[in-house]
Order: sequence, then structure tokens, then C-alpha cells
Amino acid sequence: MRFRNAVVFVTGGAGFIGSAVVRHLLDETEAYVVNIDKLTYAASLDSIPQAASNPRYLFAQVDICNGPALRRLFEQHRPQYVMNLAAESHVDRSIDGPGEFVQTNILGTFILLQEALRYWRGLDQGAQARFRFHHISTDEVYGSLGPEGLFTETTPYAPNSPYAASKASSDHLARAWRETYGLPTIVTNCSNNFGPYHFPEKLIPHIIIKSLAEQPLPVYGDGQNVRDWLYVEDHARALTLVVERGEVGETYNIGARNERTNIHVVRSICALLDEIEPAAGRQRERLITFVSDRPGHDRRYAIDPSKIERELGWAATETFEAGLRKTVQWYVNNRRWWQSILDRGYRAERIGQKE
Repeated sequence: MRFRNAVVFVTGGAGFIGSAVVRHLLDETEAYVVNIDKLTYAASLDSIPQAASNPRYLFAQVDICNGPALRRLFEQHRPQYVMNLAAESHVDRSIDGPGEFVQTNILGTFILLQEALRYWRGLDQGAQARFRFHHISTDEVYGSLGPEGLFTETTPYAPNSPYAASKASSDHLARAWRETYGLPTIVTNCSNNFGPYHFPEKLIPHIIIKSLAEQPLPVYGDGQNVRDWLYVEDHARALTLVVERGEVGETYNIGARNERTNIHVVRSICALLDEIEPAAGRQRERLITFVSDRPGHDRRYAIDPSKIERELGWAATETFEAGLRKTVQWYVNNRRWWQSILDRGYRAERIGQKE
């Protein structure tokens, strides 16, 4: 069985992608998982329903900017793997409040790297050879593509939002700690994720929830911005495979070849909800409203995942259409999960308009 007797630190494990990784590790491996999360507005421990009864799971409410607290966790639990998914990730929020993104994504990654390095240096030679620090990042570090071409692992960085710039910076730190100090780091950059337990501020859950409430469905600009969609459970499989078998010092791009325009995604959600949860015969496309675009909105992202497919044998198994149907059905069936977020005071208001 994979990860037998191994301790895996998952930072940001109460977030969207992090919780999918934790669920996968608990369900499909024998890893002992330490979920390290400071529980920001976008985190939910309810996203890991199997955790409460699992003896291989521990939660630690710790901010990755808190070096002494991280040090105690390293000393107490002695991990073999660190998977860093702790990040502020909403582009619109980064436009209005970039400071939090610099704090968590750059300074937090630096502090986590320093504590991992301190711990790694104290290991015996065999344990050092087995240790891995896996930094999880985004394709947004590469900037915006034209109508042709794909992002590869050698595409130059050209971030266009404060969020993307902060993630690009953290990628460079992970690389530098490998090159300068020898810490065995690996970096992955993924395309847009979707699936269950996605916080309502992101496009797909935002549109689903507003559609169910018969509220206007805001679409930025002309709706022709293109994203390459990756089902989150496919991503979780890829990430665990990379930390287990990836080559130290390498970068792996993770995508599913699912390019769709934003307006296509919104219309697809409307059609699925009209089928699954009809609204008195009224088609939900009537709710679509085009709104002013956000500053620096990248036109197109698309990932070439050939390297991870070729070298590690991973491939996405979920098509966009099948994954979207599963996602819409999940939100229809799990209103309690997202309603609790709304009840805590989250409001899906337009942000990200600062110049």
C-alpha cells in the first residue's frame, strides 16, 4: 500500500484542493496526514467528512507564517513529505487587497521552507534522501496565452495579477531552496480546478449557487476568456503521484486539455440545472448578465501536461462535461455545506475593481 508509515504534512488542507488531497490520502493510501491550516474565510473542515473517525488524521490550526509553531509540528510528527497548498488564491481579492497575498504566498512559503530546511538538515542520510517538499502552484504564473499554444514547464513567467505574482515568487523560492541549500523540492503548476467543496467565490460554484437562487449570473467582459479545466480529484491523484515519484528539482504542469470559454461554462451550468432542478419551465440562461471586466484579466490559459503523462504515467480521467455534471449535482445535493458558508456572512459581491 502506498505511503505506508509515512507522515504527510498538507498545508492548506481545509481549502478546496488541499481537502481533496487529504481525502485522497486518507481513502487511497496508508499515509498519516497532518492537516495544517489557519482556517481563513475560504477553509472548511467539513470538506473532509471522513477525517473525524480516521486515526491517521490530525488537524493543526497553524498559520504557515508562524515559524515556531511549524517547528514544533516538524519536531513532533517527523514528516517524510510536505505538500504546500496553503495560499490566498482569489484573483479578484488580490486586486483589492494584495498585502494578504504577499504575506501568505511569499512570506509564508519562505517560513515554511526555512522550517523544512531546518528539519531536513537534522535527519539522517537515509531520511534526507526520502524527504520531499512539494510546492503546489498555478498556471497563472505564466501570464496570458494568445489564441494558439500551450503552457509548458519552460514557459517564461509573466504574472499579471497580484495573486499570480505572489505565486510566481513562491515558485522561485522553492527552486532557490533546492539550488542553494539542497532541500529536495518539486513544483507543480495546475490549470483551473473544479469539483465538490469549491468555495462559492469561484466561477463554477458561484454560478451554480446564484442559478439555484434565480439571481443574475455575472460574466466578465465578453465571456470569451478561456480556461483549461481540471477536475479536482484528478488533480489530487496527480499531486500525490508527484510527491511520491516526481524527480527532485523538476516542475510538472498538470492539466486535462479541457479548454472552455467562461460563457460556455456558464451556459453549460444553466442547461444542467434546467435538467436537474427545473425552475418552473424558465431557462436559466435568461439570468446571464455581462459585467465590466476585471483589471489585467488574462485572456487564455492552457496547459500541456505531456511531461507528467509521459514521465509519471498520470492522465486526467474526468472529461469536462462529466465532471461538471458531477459538480452541479453535488451542489444540488449538498446545500447544507454551502449554505453554512453563506450563513457565516459570506456575500458574493463584486470585488476586484481597483485600478
